[in-house]
Formats: sequence, C-alpha cells, structure tokens
Amino acid sequence: MRKISVKKFGGTSVGTTQRIEAVAARIQRDMAKGDLPVVVVSAMSGETNRLVRLANEINTSSRGSAYDMLLASGEQVSVALLSMALESIGVKSVPLLAFQLGIETDAIFSKA
Repeated sequence: MRKISVKKFGGTSVGTTQRIEAVAARIQRDMAKGDLPVVVVSAMSGETNRLVRLANEINTSSRGSAYDMLLASGEQVSVALLSMALESIGVKSVPLLAFQLGIETDAIFSKA
C-alpha cells in the first residue's frame, strides 16, 4: 500500500531552477520507495519580498484581495516550475492552486 505524505519545500529549497530540479529528483526517489507525495512549495527565495516591494511602489496601504493575489503569484510560479521539472524526469504530476482544491480562507486578508 502506498503511503501518502505531505512535503513542504520553502523558498530556499526552490530558490533556483537547479534547486527545483533537485527537489524533483528527491520526489522521484521518494516515489520509488512507495510514497505518494502531496507537495507544497513556497515562492522562490526573495520573490515574495520583490512582490511586496512592487506592491508598495503602487500603494503602501493596500492589503486586500489584490495584494494577496499578487503574493500568491510567487507560489504559482514555483508550482508550475516544479511540475515541469518532474515532467522532465518522467514523473507525472498535477499542479494545483489552492482554489482548485477548494481551500478557502476568511475575509481577513494577508493573514491566511
């Protein structure tokens, strides 16, 4: 029986394309051992800070849904790149975003 495991990789772990490829290789090794991973990734190292700076250049007080959408784009990039790295080594993956999984938060923005 395959074991479902949740694996979280932070910004440093996915900070470069080479590191993303290393994460993909680790996932492949874990799957070869029988794991069925659910993988969560952060934005690439420094990306969230870059996005916050951009937001502040436009509007220093905006912390609503548009701000959250902007910051989430960093994670979206990491998800897509990791899925592409997995595909390149023959590992099938299904890249999903929170809304595609039915994950909801409340109306208190920037605190999810």
